Amino acid sequence: MKIFFRLLAFAKPYSRYVPSYAILALLAVVFGLLNFTLLIPLLNVLFDTAPAKQPVEPTFALNIDYFKQLFDYWFYSIRFEYGAKGALQFVCGIILVSVFLANLFKYLSQRVMTDMRTAVVRNVRHALFEKMTQLDIDFFNKRRKGDLLSSLSSDVIEIESSIVSSVQVVFREPLMLVGYVVLLFMMSVELTLFTMLVLPVSGFVIATISKKLRRDAKRGQALLGNILSAMEETISGNRIVKGFNAEAYVQEKFDKENNMYRKVLKSVFNKKELASPVSEFLGVTVVAGILLYGGQLVLENRSDLSASEFLTYIILYSQILVPAKNISNAFTSIQRGIASGERVLGIIDHPIEIKEKQNAIPVPEFNESVEYRNVEFNYGDDKVLDGVSFSLDKGKIIALVGPSGSGKSTIVDLLPRFYDVVGGQILIDGKDIRDVKLQDLRSHMGIVTQESILFNDTIFNNIAFNKTDATEEEVIAAAKVANAHEFIMETPNGYQTMIGDRGSRLSGGQRQRLNIARAILKNPAILILDEATSALDTESEKLVQEALTNLMRNRTSIVIAHRLSTIQHADEILVLQKGKVVERGTHDQLLLTSGLYAKLTQMQLVQ
Repeated sequence: MKIFFRLLAFAKPYSRYVPSYAILALLAVVFGLLNFTLLIPLLNVLFDTAPAKQPVEPTFALNIDYFKQLFDYWFYSIRFEYGAKGALQFVCGIILVSVFLANLFKYLSQRVMTDMRTAVVRNVRHALFEKMTQLDIDFFNKRRKGDLLSSLSSDVIEIESSIVSSVQVVFREPLMLVGYVVLLFMMSVELTLFTMLVLPVSGFVIATISKKLRRDAKRGQALLGNILSAMEETISGNRIVKGFNAEAYVQEKFDKENNMYRKVLKSVFNKKELASPVSEFLGVTVVAGILLYGGQLVLENRSDLSASEFLTYIILYSQILVPAKNISNAFTSIQRGIASGERVLGIIDHPIEIKEKQNAIPVPEFNESVEYRNVEFNYGDDKVLDGVSFSLDKGKIIALVGPSGSGKSTIVDLLPRFYDVVGGQILIDGKDIRDVKLQDLRSHMGIVTQESILFNDTIFNNIAFNKTDATEEEVIAAAKVANAHEFIMETPNGYQTMIGDRGSRLSGGQRQRLNIARAILKNPAILILDEATSALDTESEKLVQEALTNLMRNRTSIVIAHRLSTIQHADEILVLQKGKVVERGTHDQLLLTSGLYAKLTQMQLVQ
């Protein structure tokens, strides 16, 4: 139950809900119990049993007996004065008022609980999304999108429907149960002790079912993540699916996961539905036992209960089945929610690897240089960078070239601390980047990658991403520098045109120019270009390259280029191979060495 209470902690502060809910639920229970205690005088009227003389008004005392005697005094006074019909009308009126108040307080307590339920779901989803934005890139590289989407959607919904919706049952129904048991003990200790014998058996059966239910629920949520992953991959890669005539292939893979999920879900529902009839059958078994055992005592005049009191006892005990059944159902439902809660809390509790030190150094401006000193980095057991060293002065351009897998992208990913070095240092203005404020570090950088990352929003909002104070003039100026203004004005609504999911309504060159416009608007001190033109056709590349040239002018830049013709004017070119810098120099200097750079250049000229 540790996870159950941790999830409920998302409803804090409890003072908003607990006092009002406790009062309203208690009143609902009290009036609910009162309905059944009124059955005794009602049956007495029907059975025509009454005391020989009118009872005396009791002396005030703050206990249950006083209120019971007071009600008897009123009831029998009315009976003596108005007869059986008058007493019957009086009891029926009291029952109606009591039922109305019981349901009114039940409804009001439900409203309080609804407020809490929605607050828990909102806070869980907020905490989950907030943690996802804080986690380092390596976390997402090791997780499937489908699992993360499943946690944000179905897991949170399961928590709401299974755990939070069961809260009112967990807190209200035990009150009802205790109230019924207290009344039963007050009526007959002997019969009530007899009924308690079945509780351990019922508890054991429900616990066994719940344990298996929780195991199946965990497996079911994992399989749902597989289904969402398959759907996301098929939607994202629909061109490849159609191009390879792979519709039947992906459908078969999806159906396999879907059928496995159905099988587990069927098992979960079967076990969940089993708890209710089992608890009901055991409860009715006890009622039958009471009728047999208690009925013999009444018939043989060996019981303290009258016939009307015994009937009320049976009716009252039968009402125990309702909260007992609700608690049983809630307990089994909670197991499903706990399985989802474990997945959600597993993400929320996941340690953040890239942390900012407590007394991090502020770096409001970039003034001097970026330096890599003997930098080493591993992906697992694979060494990716081995003793990489170079210095980049402010306003200079350095280019990284080399075959695939040589470590180029890793070098630029280390600068904004998407990952941390495992050896050596990276310095900005002479300060280790691990010692400076993370937000300050990243605020100095603009990143344009091979993949155009755009959002399903307007062109204006994509260019002005996270710059909420950007004016229309500033956005248009950035678009003009990025050679994007002309095509933007040709779209249906100009800068207010929606571009679709990941910019799907634009061409590759158009998407990339919006990325560049976004970087221009940010006006970063340090620019990182990771093969920004490699995926473009010749015409688009020319426009984008012009935009990049405008962007890099008088700006500190690290450029990874697939096409070597685009980096000829770099102040220094580093040639990497297997994580090491094997050559360095200007374009002209490297061509004279007849090394790897010269070979790569020659290969591209031949092509």
